[in-house]
Amino acid sequence: MLVSLNWLADYVDLTDQQPAELAEKITRSGIEVDAIEVRSQDMKNVVIGHVVSKEKHPEADKLNICQVDVGTGELSQIVCGAPNVDAGQNVIVAVPGARLPGGFKIKKAKLRGQESNGMICSLQELGIEGKVVPKAFADGIFVLPADAPVGQDALDYLTLHDTILELGLTPNRADAMSMLGVAYEVAAILQKPVKLPEIAYASATETAQDALKLRVDALDANPLYIAKVIKDIKVGPSPQWLQNRLMAVGVRPHNNVVDITNYVLMEYGQPLHAFDYDRLATKEIVVRMATEGEVMTTLDDQERKLVATDLVITNGQEPVAVAGVMGGANSEVHAGTTTVVLESAYFTGSFIRQTSKRLGLRSDASARFEKGVDPNRVEAAAERAAQLLAELAGGTVLAGSVVVDELDKSPKKVIVSPDFINERLGMKISFDEMQHILTRLQFPFEVANGLFYIDAPTRRQDIVIPEDIVEEIARMYGYDRIPMTLPEGAHQAGGLTPYQAKRRLVRQTLEGAGLYQAVTYSLTSSEQAQRFALHEAPVTKLLMPMSEERSTLRQSLIPHLVEAASYNVARRVESVALYEVGSVFLDQGMDELPVEIEHVAGVVTGLWVDNAWQGEKKLVDFFVIKGIVEALAAKLGATLSYRQAKRDGLHPGRTADILFGEIVVGFIGQLHPTEQKRLDLKETYVFELNMQALITEVLPTISYTAVSRFPAITRDIALVVDRETPAATLESVIRASGGKLVTGIRLFDLYQGDKMAADKKSVAFSITYQDPERTLTDEEVVAAHDKVISALAEQVGAELRG
Repeated sequence: MLVSLNWLADYVDLTDQQPAELAEKITRSGIEVDAIEVRSQDMKNVVIGHVVSKEKHPEADKLNICQVDVGTGELSQIVCGAPNVDAGQNVIVAVPGARLPGGFKIKKAKLRGQESNGMICSLQELGIEGKVVPKAFADGIFVLPADAPVGQDALDYLTLHDTILELGLTPNRADAMSMLGVAYEVAAILQKPVKLPEIAYASATETAQDALKLRVDALDANPLYIAKVIKDIKVGPSPQWLQNRLMAVGVRPHNNVVDITNYVLMEYGQPLHAFDYDRLATKEIVVRMATEGEVMTTLDDQERKLVATDLVITNGQEPVAVAGVMGGANSEVHAGTTTVVLESAYFTGSFIRQTSKRLGLRSDASARFEKGVDPNRVEAAAERAAQLLAELAGGTVLAGSVVVDELDKSPKKVIVSPDFINERLGMKISFDEMQHILTRLQFPFEVANGLFYIDAPTRRQDIVIPEDIVEEIARMYGYDRIPMTLPEGAHQAGGLTPYQAKRRLVRQTLEGAGLYQAVTYSLTSSEQAQRFALHEAPVTKLLMPMSEERSTLRQSLIPHLVEAASYNVARRVESVALYEVGSVFLDQGMDELPVEIEHVAGVVTGLWVDNAWQGEKKLVDFFVIKGIVEALAAKLGATLSYRQAKRDGLHPGRTADILFGEIVVGFIGQLHPTEQKRLDLKETYVFELNMQALITEVLPTISYTAVSRFPAITRDIALVVDRETPAATLESVIRASGGKLVTGIRLFDLYQGDKMAADKKSVAFSITYQDPERTLTDEEVVAAHDKVISALAEQVGAELRG
């Protein structure tokens, strides 16, 4: 929000207020001033001149020699290259000795042999942004009105002796998106009254209700609609003061009718729209929801296809505006307009936001409707615009308005006690001081039984609960006045909790393994929410999502990580290794908040090893990602096991569940080939773990045993088993049957081929036998080994390979 201090001074006495000091006070009260712009800084000797004559430059086709009266009694010859310069114009002239923005100095000079005593200026050369310069003068000099006083300081005439404050507004402070809203804020800070515009104009005997019919068929989206009719309009340029004010706050002037609606928008924060009455044809306005597939052309000459959730203003037959977003070309005010219908309405923000987002149209009007306008300013803004149309466009305002009003405009009631305020702030603000602050804020209130009964003004729709009043009291009292205190009680050094320390260890381990941390959205689409989910649970949907792609809380971290990998690969980052530590959300029903569980997940694709100098390359495979998971488990002191599994979206033969004891705490696997093709990825591997379960589990105390001084004996064994038998099952049988003598088991061979039955495979293990207290004899080892072979045959049907 841009705030002109010259304009603001109409509503609040700013006498003796230096811009920098005022900006500091506003910032301290809670609205940050992002920038201060002194519009006339570094400018001087810029005056209003009158072009008496114009001749073509004899040596240059695009230059003109102008004789200009700058109020000194003598004509000044100025060479000008602007295409729109002409005799009889009043223009802006930088005379010799002038200084323009950027340190540009004007001197007497010769251009192609012709003397030039100054420069005829465009508004851009005075530091005004091109996007706010009237279109007629965007590519040339600015032509001033015929009554502009020749010789006068042009900076005064254009009100460039002004300071602009740029406010960085948070979404809750929609009230400060208008000059009056800022005026209330500044008046409270300076403890001064607010001077509201005085509205008075003469009305015609003819009534608006005789000229226009109104019907609202979508009261939930449009509970309040006010239409005024103004005839005898003369469309033309706005007076210079009005154009100056609009340009100062970043709005481009168009014509007096449009400029007045924009002026009131910036003044009151209430969007308005003017329709050409004669173009309505039916002399009727009907507000309704659009029919699916309905088409209209908006003011930007774009054809818009509407859907059933769009609110439209119609003439009873066809749309003439997309409500709260943009008007239609078929009802636009033009040079021949003589009668206008002025619309001032309250549109429900959710409807406007949805339409604005879908159409990709975001305007000053839609931004205000989305955040919520003051329902008690809708009528006042219409009356203010009618007054200005009568004054500046020669309009005759028909008596009364055409109104549909089903809107509750009563203020919200907030009850709070002084003790509650002081407890929350940790200080003692006196009861009288609190009353004084509420009075400064112009919050109507009563005191009864030691409580404040406050009617929150409708202009401040962010005031809803007692904590909002606490914030208002604190910021007006002064955050800098809140005392500093040391914590009471036994002091101890700060540090990480065990959970935080382990979470940090997880990040360090994965980053040490070569993965980069990613942070993705917790919100996803309803289709993606349960993909790769470790736990089955209903999804949690937002009541008012900004888009369908961000409508549902996620239940897995992998979908967004895979999207991030695809995004990078598409931009020629061939090898990607990412991880994320974040929460998933499991719904518990209508009246319960979702359970939030912290997971860790990763995605790896491309080359894992790429030593170009040695000519060594290694693609990512299942065992690389499994090694990362095992390294992580080792750091956490957790023993994990793996079980072959099938999961949607993952390769059916390269996927495993991860078990912690008997509980499934994660999975690991390769993306399904069809999924890889859809995302244009090569072989890509993922894992996801319930980190919370691993970290919070109380692990047994680590105990150490001395390294045995006695020799170990190894025996190799090759087994023929069914192809479906996991090696982990064989290993568990070996360990259980071998007892404490088995100290090591290593899988070193797997054979499936022509010399083996189609449904069989050969698996070879190297088994280490050792006793920590003595040397084993061959007989003892043979007995233990035979026991292992027997157990394998009995329990899994394993046969020794001959």
